[in-house]
Amino acid sequence: MQLNNFDTAAFLRDYWQKRPLLIRNPWRSWHNPLTPDELAGLACEDHVESRLITQSSDDWNAEHGPLPEARFGELGRTPWTLLVQAVDHHVPDVAALIAPFRFIPNWRIDDVMVSYASDGGGVGPHFDHYDVFLVQGLGQRRWQIGGMCDDQTALRQHEDLLLLANFEAVEEWVLNPGDMLYIPPGIAHNGIAVGTDCMTYSIGFRSPSRKELIGHWCDDLLPGLGDDDRYRDPDMTLQDNPGEIPAMALDRLHAMIMEKLADRAEFARWFGEYSSTPRYPETNWSPEQPIETEHLRHLLKSDQMLFRNPASRFSFVREDDRSLLLFVDGECFPCEDEAASFAEILCAQDKFVIDPEWRTSDAAIKLLAKLYNRGSLSFDWG
Repeated sequence: MQLNNFDTAAFLRDYWQKRPLLIRNPWRSWHNPLTPDELAGLACEDHVESRLITQSSDDWNAEHGPLPEARFGELGRTPWTLLVQAVDHHVPDVAALIAPFRFIPNWRIDDVMVSYASDGGGVGPHFDHYDVFLVQGLGQRRWQIGGMCDDQTALRQHEDLLLLANFEAVEEWVLNPGDMLYIPPGIAHNGIAVGTDCMTYSIGFRSPSRKELIGHWCDDLLPGLGDDDRYRDPDMTLQDNPGEIPAMALDRLHAMIMEKLADRAEFARWFGEYSSTPRYPETNWSPEQPIETEHLRHLLKSDQMLFRNPASRFSFVREDDRSLLLFVDGECFPCEDEAASFAEILCAQDKFVIDPEWRTSDAAIKLLAKLYNRGSLSFDWG
């Protein structure tokens, strides 16, 4: 799928993380990539994360999947919504929805959640901590937009859903198939299905919090720190009050911590591994039979298309003009010279035919074989 006459530079300048934007059917040719029955089938699978939201009066109830197939026949006329996470991991046509948004860096892209709602169905007024493009696939949905929210915004008492206690719409639009709405983090919104067969695709973007970064970065540092790396003060002098923690001691203690936290090179390696870890790392995508480098080289001679696994995450951090660190699914692959140039190609495209110059490169073939055998690349997707 491709966007038509969409000015990415203007969007990033005027709207990204600033204000909502309604875009009426920007696609060159829109077609809904998934049927409601296919979505319901995914919600019945053990390895797929899903929720069923049902409404009763002014309240919402959430059921977590996998859902029994018979559950859908029990819903009746009460408004309900089915939410299925990471559908792009399982349906290539849904994964293709991400391609037009590659002007956002890979490490920021999360997944494509798909929702189906009966007439009047929704998940209630809420706000998110991430950017999202909401693409209407089938039917119609009325979107109401409210004001800016934060952690101090009052929420309703609910075990599973973060619903706003108070919501006042300041803008409202009805989206038709192909229409798209961008909503920045913190903006209150409420989507309500209008009529039957309402399907919406939510392309979400991750945005780590300071709390998350510090916590996980420290967790990564701790195993490498020894117990004998301790505070020392061989130049101690007599102080007037033994109850005081003097400025010199605080400076040394603070420096002990900041010296490790301020190591940018180590932080870059950690963040590359952390941010490229798959959403569902327990899922094994490895092929039944690992491929040997010579067999791989033979297959590439026939111009077979290689695909990145939609569930995989690729990114890199440049170290200098000759080397970079490639991160794939939580693992770091140091690359130099020709391997570094090849790694950049892998991060820039989600499908490709390997050029002849790379088929003779031992470094490129070895890297491809590693990624193929861990399930990050395949000849079969798409």
